[in-house]
Amino acid sequence: MREDDADRLAAESLAAGDPTGWFDRLYREAARGAAVVPWERSAPHGLLVDWTSVHHVAGDGRRAVVVGCGYGRDAEHLAGLGFTTVAFDISPTAVAAARERHPGSAVDYRAADLLDTPAPWRHGFDLVVESMTVQALPLGLRSAATAAVGELVAPGGSLLVIAAGRGDDDTRPAGPPWPLTRAEVDAFAAGGLTPARVEHFLDPEGVRRWRAEFRRAA
Repeated sequence: MREDDADRLAAESLAAGDPTGWFDRLYREAARGAAVVPWERSAPHGLLVDWTSVHHVAGDGRRAVVVGCGYGRDAEHLAGLGFTTVAFDISPTAVAAARERHPGSAVDYRAADLLDTPAPWRHGFDLVVESMTVQALPLGLRSAATAAVGELVAPGGSLLVIAAGRGDDDTRPAGPPWPLTRAEVDAFAAGGLTPARVEHFLDPEGVRRWRAEFRRAA
C-alpha cells in the first residue's frame, strides 16, 4: 500500500457512512508494513515543542490530555514536562502501538472516541492538546468535534490547537484532511473558552499552519 492510499481508505470509509473507521484500518495496515501513517513523526510536533519552550510550560503534576494521540510522541513530551498525561485515540491499534513504543511510560494511553469521551473527562484537564485531529474529520462532524475538544478543558486550563490552514477563499480540498480556516480555528472559542493568541505560520514547504491557544476562566 502506498502512502497516498490513506486517502483511499478515508474515501471508502466516508462512502460507507463511517467517517472515523478509516483511522484504525490505516493503523492496522501500517502494523503489517502495508501502509505508511502520513502524519507519523520521529519527534513531538515542532509547534508544540516550541510553544512549551517559549512559554516555559511545566506540568508540576497538573493534568494534560492529547486528543488523537497516534503513536504518542506529543503525549510523551508533555509527560516529560511533568504533566499527569492521558492520551487517547479512536484507533485501538494506534493506542496499542503507542504503549509498545513507550514501554514503562507514565502516560495513560486510552482508546476513546472524541465524540463520546468518558464523563469524568469533562472539564478535567489543565492542558488539552489538539494537534491535527479535528481537521481530519468531515465538515458534518466539525462543529461537534470542536465543542468536544473544548469540553475537556478544566477551569483555569488551556487548550492548544495545532492545524494545517487554508485561506477563506482557498478551495476546500477533497480531503481528508481538510485544513482549517481562521473562522474554524476561532470556533474553538466557545463554551466558556476565550482566545489567548492565534498564530499563523508558513512551514519550510510553504504550508500554512495554525497554532492557537484558548483559556477557560478559573
